[in-house]
Amino acid sequence: MTVDILRSLIYNHVVMCEEQLNLVFAALADPPRRCMLAQLAEGESNVSALAEPHDMSQPAISKHLRVLEKAGFIQRTRQGREHRIHVDLQAIEIAGTWIGHYQEFWERQFSAVDAYLKAQKKDKQSDREPEERPKS
Repeated sequence: MTVDILRSLIYNHVVMCEEQLNLVFAALADPPRRCMLAQLAEGESNVSALAEPHDMSQPAISKHLRVLEKAGFIQRTRQGREHRIHVDLQAIEIAGTWIGHYQEFWERQFSAVDAYLKAQKKDKQSDREPEERPKS
């Protein structure tokens, strides 16, 4: 495999991951969709039960569910005329991995700032302490 092909594959993978991440966070950005995910965290449900707490039309509910499905948060199965919906961990894992990466980064940054501030405080304290004079 040439270097150009490898670079192209890596670039495509990064773009696909970014697009999926954008879908995940866009899906989470909407309160009704977060509410639906909270309902589904309790267990599998149908469209009517998910629509119940929301004052919106059936087409609007379906649109929200399509956004969640495209982002990878839910999967639908059909039992007769009824669509059963359950949570899929794929999107949660994508979001968790991304957040975890940046959590580690920021924790390292905050630890470095904390160490710096403690060193500065220690230096100031040592500057303020009077030097002991030798006894005559």
